[in-house]
Amino acid sequence: MNIGIIIGRIGGVDGVALETEKWIDVLKTMSHRVYTLSGQFQERPMDPETETLVPEMSFFSPESFWSQKKAFFYPETNPQELIEHLNLYSKVIYKKIIHWIGEKKIDLLISENASALPSHLEMGMAINKAVHKTGIPTITHDHDFAWERGDRYFSPHKMINDFVEEIFPLRSPNSVHAVINTHAVNTLKERFGRVSVNVPNVMNFNHSFGVQNQKNAYLARHMGFSKQDLFLFQITRIVRRKGIESAISLLHKLSDKRVKLIITGNYADDAGSSYYNELVNQIHELKLGEQVSFAYDLFHNKGLSNRNGDVRFSLSDAYARATACTYFSTYEGFGNAFVEAVLARRPIFVNNYEPVYQPDIGSKGFRTVMIENGELTDDSVKQMAEIIYNPQLAEEITDYNFELGKKYFSYDTLHEKLELLIGMAISAAGA
Repeated sequence: MNIGIIIGRIGGVDGVALETEKWIDVLKTMSHRVYTLSGQFQERPMDPETETLVPEMSFFSPESFWSQKKAFFYPETNPQELIEHLNLYSKVIYKKIIHWIGEKKIDLLISENASALPSHLEMGMAINKAVHKTGIPTITHDHDFAWERGDRYFSPHKMINDFVEEIFPLRSPNSVHAVINTHAVNTLKERFGRVSVNVPNVMNFNHSFGVQNQKNAYLARHMGFSKQDLFLFQITRIVRRKGIESAISLLHKLSDKRVKLIITGNYADDAGSSYYNELVNQIHELKLGEQVSFAYDLFHNKGLSNRNGDVRFSLSDAYARATACTYFSTYEGFGNAFVEAVLARRPIFVNNYEPVYQPDIGSKGFRTVMIENGELTDDSVKQMAEIIYNPQLAEEITDYNFELGKKYFSYDTLHEKLELLIGMAISAAGA
């Protein structure tokens, strides 16, 4: 079967892009031929045989940037110009989608969050029209929804809000939903009467990850530390919901100069760098400057060197040298970093983040130190310290977690879910 994937950007380290790459890997093992239509191929070259660029589909295209600004951030009194703009550029994208479907002889479409979150209005409109017009079997891989983002996608214009509610999420009779947590399954059923399949984020448990080697043996030196230090790694972007302030507080409460906190992500998605500045102020006030490293310039998803030949480490290298991982998020759609730590056999300290952790992950029986509402109690800090300073205990915990992860969050799980979804989509289109 020829399967076509539509996505705003692919190749980077955001959750949607990473999970899409995994879907592609598993679909290929199922003997499907996969074609990708994207607005941006990030940090890697395109494969001209299977990958097609549509610049208008990029989140950073002038067209999408302008419409997001006018719809949600700096709206005009009269939205008519915006409506005309959306209609015009959605038609441009729609025609390119239709041409691509015909050229590649696509049998089934997968829309990667583009039909769930209105972060690119024109692309969502175009996909909606193409799916309805062609009747092609379609899977919408819905990672998150507008109502989960507070007022981010609320417009002062009623007609824009009505439009968002009509288009997102896509609800065509020839489409089925794949969601990433139990909460989304329940919400789609309650709001729209739509049945969905819960497909957790997964990792390849048959592939080595987080393994110590000659390259990452020098990671501590590249960060200005000693390899005798103990490293807590925060392997996330710097955005407020990641709860990094709790990791900094942990460092303070441990009161051990040997313990360092390494933050691998950047603050590109932190509006106005306000959260980053708060973290810097916290580090200054607690006098932890020598123990915290914002090391995003050292890390790349695949560890590629930059154009100047500077050494770049992969996320696998980060996990390889982590004594433990901090993951004190307050909200996540799923939590890739959790499963990555399990795969890498690293202890993880976690906040009971909404709405996913306990129902979809914690209830499986993983051994972690969990806190509530970002609050570090004396008991939780004591438990974390026991793991940090006791390698034998850490190994026992991580071996146990690895086997659980392999059971619940492996490529085998994804294979089963994709077989189910493809069958459901074909049945829905033929109904």
